[in-house]
Amino acid sequence: MEIMNNWNQFLADQGARASGTDQQAPADFGQALSASALQAGFVAPLADQGLIAVVGDDAASFLHGQLTNDVEHLNQQQVRLAGYCTPKGRLLASFVMWRNASTVYLQLARDVQPAIQKRLQMFVLRAKAKLHDAGADEATQVALGLGGAQAGAALAPWFDSLPAAPWSKIEHALGTLLRVADAFGHARYQWLMSFDTALTVWPQLTASLAKGGVDAWRLSEIHAGVPQISQATQEQFVPQMVNFELLGAVNFKKGCYPGQEIVARSQYLGKLKRRTTLVSIADAGVQAGGELFALADPEQPCGMVVNAASNGAGGVDALVEMKLAAIEQGGSAAGAVRYGSAEGPAVSFLSMPYVLDPLEL
Repeated sequence: MEIMNNWNQFLADQGARASGTDQQAPADFGQALSASALQAGFVAPLADQGLIAVVGDDAASFLHGQLTNDVEHLNQQQVRLAGYCTPKGRLLASFVMWRNASTVYLQLARDVQPAIQKRLQMFVLRAKAKLHDAGADEATQVALGLGGAQAGAALAPWFDSLPAAPWSKIEHALGTLLRVADAFGHARYQWLMSFDTALTVWPQLTASLAKGGVDAWRLSEIHAGVPQISQATQEQFVPQMVNFELLGAVNFKKGCYPGQEIVARSQYLGKLKRRTTLVSIADAGVQAGGELFALADPEQPCGMVVNAASNGAGGVDALVEMKLAAIEQGGSAAGAVRYGSAEGPAVSFLSMPYVLDPLEL
């Protein structure tokens, strides 16, 4: 917590110096960025993300038996998505996952980290694995998200080469650089580093990239079509409802894990008729967990907001989980789906970066 407070103060100080003021929360830092600003190039601290480190001889095998994706065969150049489910197959958390020689890292929403870390620790039993909050480790004290057309050039002074493809990484003396899903036709990166390194690189990064707050990275994630489970949406979705198998976050050939039978049944019996898609809503108050209603059936919700972030135009862009029929109706008729109630603000459907294949096998 002290590290995060120091980092927040550092950001405030940097913004104050740039604007010539002494304000704690300077106007030029943390503002909502538009999609066009993200496309051009941005950098943002990932202050809403937590990080669990799992160390020990059995770290990978232990997690392999808990998560939806393959951990045992995860190599040191790969990055993967994974989910953690209840025995009923409902997602408790989602992770960005990678490893080095001695540690498997699980990045997740900060608001669920304490409970998830405690729950995983309960199931370690005799396995040689220990979990701790990696935000306290020097090498991973700070995480920055970068994306857009200028991101690669902004990173070039610090790295001889960058990860060549999405879902890969490199280790460097200045930290770990992950390449995650592209958005707006450009690469996106996460750079995990020490606090001292952050103090050095932040002024140079922000000289060429727009400064964003938490919503900037979240908006880029939304436009990449990558959902994250937070406290507001725990136990609401099986992985396929949030497109996890389309994103490579579910391995159907690995062994058992909590909820595996239900997840497999949803896949192979084709009973799931819900997906997550990208929308825009002209209401700044939209939040994760909020319900959606189709005018064709206004008495009951047809979906739920998974993630939402300010789009810089007074509203939000969001990933929403919905019935496939409602997605089809909303995409063909303006105003056919509303937020909050059948009388609420209209939901405008945007193009997803990948195809939503209905599970009707």
